[in-house]
Amino acid sequence: MTRRSQMKLGFSIGSVGYHYAAWRLPEAHQDGGLSARHYIESAQLAERGKFDFVFVADVAAIRNIDDRRIAREREQGILKLEPTLALSAVAAMTDRIGLIPSVSTTYNPPYAFARRMASLDHISGGRAGWNMVTSWSADEARNYNLDAPLSSAVRHARAAEFVDVVKGLWDSWDDDAFIRDKASGIYFERDRFHFLEHKGDFFEVRGPLDTARPPQGYLPIITAGSSAESQDLAARIADMVYAGQPNIEAARSYYSSVKGRLARYGREAKSLAILPGIMPFVGRTQQEAEDKFAGLQSLLDPRVAIGMLVINHFPDLTGYDLDSPVPELAMTSDQLDDGMKTSAREPEFTRALMAQARRDKLTIRQIFDVISAGFWSLGLVGTPAKIADVMEEWVSTGAADGFIVQPPDLPGSGTDFVELVVPELQRRGLFRREYEGCSLREHLGLPYVASRYIRQPQSVDP
Repeated sequence: MTRRSQMKLGFSIGSVGYHYAAWRLPEAHQDGGLSARHYIESAQLAERGKFDFVFVADVAAIRNIDDRRIAREREQGILKLEPTLALSAVAAMTDRIGLIPSVSTTYNPPYAFARRMASLDHISGGRAGWNMVTSWSADEARNYNLDAPLSSAVRHARAAEFVDVVKGLWDSWDDDAFIRDKASGIYFERDRFHFLEHKGDFFEVRGPLDTARPPQGYLPIITAGSSAESQDLAARIADMVYAGQPNIEAARSYYSSVKGRLARYGREAKSLAILPGIMPFVGRTQQEAEDKFAGLQSLLDPRVAIGMLVINHFPDLTGYDLDSPVPELAMTSDQLDDGMKTSAREPEFTRALMAQARRDKLTIRQIFDVISAGFWSLGLVGTPAKIADVMEEWVSTGAADGFIVQPPDLPGSGTDFVELVVPELQRRGLFRREYEGCSLREHLGLPYVASRYIRQPQSVDP
């Protein structure tokens, strides 16, 4: 099987795991997302599994901290390191794996960002990428001189111009600009750098950038989101999309929608990889996997679980018997429609969960289980073969080009995936056994991007 037909795999370092109770496990790092050692060890684990990249999500705020229905004081994921700094530490302690931090186009100036990310690409030897986010939450807006977040249309228009400016800054210097000739005393050739002189709707940036062109030319970009604006932006500028579909039917629909937009930007389907999130609870037997899930659920504080529902526009279920059926009010409240007007969560997810509760007569405690197993992404509890079967079906039937693994707990479930699932994927020829290249672009099968100013060879008349 060729490299092009193999799946791509990312490894998301979400504090000490994506399960809300992961931090309470005895083996978890007590300081969670504040430990550089934790980021380094997680990345080294992923590199041992030959993953394409590690991924670090980020929100420049503590969301919903004022809402006492949401027990933030019982969660571990609210404290974290700034991702580009954390991955700079990781770069020094790894050799091959790609490094993708999340950075917002809404609350960063493009020059400072282009400089920082070019530096990370140099530090890592060409392994940096960028998760481009536009920051929809009110809590972030209030940290950056705004009373409310910008509209989706404005955020995405700003993001498109931001990317254009950043790429222009990365082209500030030709690849051969720095001759560094000690004999002549000439360090660089003046005709091989370029002022950007950008003046647009959101930014005015002169340039040039005060660091050399990134080793990869342009860093690979990953985006997310299911809105029309998000999909259009992905089709225009992204190399990957971090998708969030919980079942194969929704994933195929999203895959088709995003890929179908590429032609209007002159791009082919293979130029953009779609990678859904997958949250795997892995056991050597089905019972072992279920026991691991049950063990984490036993540590889940009901107040935290109720807060998870509140965040996603369920009414507050505090005070109800957890082993009684989900009350009808949770499926008819006007809060669902009102809350969804400004949320990044898509209403179909919450509506689907409410419909499932009605259909299966779930108790409140059982709905906690559904959410913790990965309701907003692909959640799987099973053996390596079972998990590989599902991943293979998604990739082979137009639902995904690979996955971003969201370990429920670190290091435990991350180690399970690397030691149990990756060998099964390799045995089936679905994933690499060794790295073929050194840069993130090489891992992803993306070509080096030459500068817009590259000298074209002169044509010679016969």
